[in-house]
Amino acid sequence: MAQKNPAANAASERGPEASVVRLTLTDFRCYQSQRLEPDSRPVVLTGANGAGKTNVLEALSMLVPGRGLRGARLSEMSRRERGEGDDSQRPWAVAAKLETASGPVDVGTGRGTDMGNGGREKRIVHIDGQTARAQSALAEHLSAHWLTPQMDRLFIEGPSARRRFLDRLVFGFDAAHAGRVSAYEHALRERSRLLRHGDPKTGRAADPQWLSVLEETMSTKGVAVAAARLDMAEKLDQISSGKSTAESAFPRASVEIVGDIEGWLAEGPALAAEDKFRAALAASRAEDTAGGSAAVGPHRSDMAVRHLGTGEMADMCSTGEQKALLIALVLANARLQEMTLGSKPLLLLDEVAAHLDETRREALFKEILSSGIQAWMTGTDTTLFAPLERNAQFFNVEDAVVTQND
Repeated sequence: MAQKNPAANAASERGPEASVVRLTLTDFRCYQSQRLEPDSRPVVLTGANGAGKTNVLEALSMLVPGRGLRGARLSEMSRRERGEGDDSQRPWAVAAKLETASGPVDVGTGRGTDMGNGGREKRIVHIDGQTARAQSALAEHLSAHWLTPQMDRLFIEGPSARRRFLDRLVFGFDAAHAGRVSAYEHALRERSRLLRHGDPKTGRAADPQWLSVLEETMSTKGVAVAAARLDMAEKLDQISSGKSTAESAFPRASVEIVGDIEGWLAEGPALAAEDKFRAALAASRAEDTAGGSAAVGPHRSDMAVRHLGTGEMADMCSTGEQKALLIALVLANARLQEMTLGSKPLLLLDEVAAHLDETRREALFKEILSSGIQAWMTGTDTTLFAPLERNAQFFNVEDAVVTQND
């Protein structure tokens, strides 16, 4: 059985929702200095390709823990002058004022320098003017989920993209999940390095005791990661396949996590799964030395999605149906977050209207408006967002300048 999320009760003490009512960008991507002051309604950003629309969404995605919707390094987000190389040391900052049920909150993040660590770059986070110890503090005030055109291939690419998608959904409920994933992946890399190259200090084969320490970390963290993903998938499945979505223009979907660890969790308690995982790692050292990675673990798991209307697996559906399934999962997650945590995520939808037919565009807009979620949407054609004309705010983006339409 999947473990229950111990953070759920604490997270439910947050305000019902947060919306961005001021956004300030400084030397971020193409923006030297830009301020937007929307209200809590949905936001539509329109403009030509390359004008800077997606950069605004990326800035918003940096207001939650993680590497944002592009997964970029901090240095890659620094503004560069024409002709300037890729090694710009210019710091950048993204700041926002949030309106929450408990009152306004000022949050900000940016690229700084850690003088105590050889001057290496670091992520800086401020909450109401105070420096936070870690970026996880952002999750106490805001959560965000996004769709980008690159994610349209989610169901036909490798399983790693689907694992990252699911992990991002888990983060919205449990910020500690990021630390567990990071700890597991670090132990996985260290174990693989030791198996292949031995101890760099002695030149000898890997110390079995040190391998056991790493495998212990992998077993405890890995099972916790798998349990959180399994719990998330089960809840998504209940909502996205339930009767409440039967009349939606978006398809009903079943969601399942497939993997050895998940199978063990379905058969018994987490401690038993840890024991099995630890034993499997010890038994497969020779095989993993040749293969370059562990043959078993949550890094091998996959998310399987089925279109319940047609019975087809997602990777066999048409491009349009795959897009509709993806949106259905994001909307199901938003409903789940409101039901279980009493909060609503920010939705960042890049070029979403251009990939939907008129019926599904209108259904998406209707769901966004009825939910009260502040969704930020981009597109090149303003007319695609016509159904939102009286219920959203429209901004024009041209040559890295954002102006609000009359």
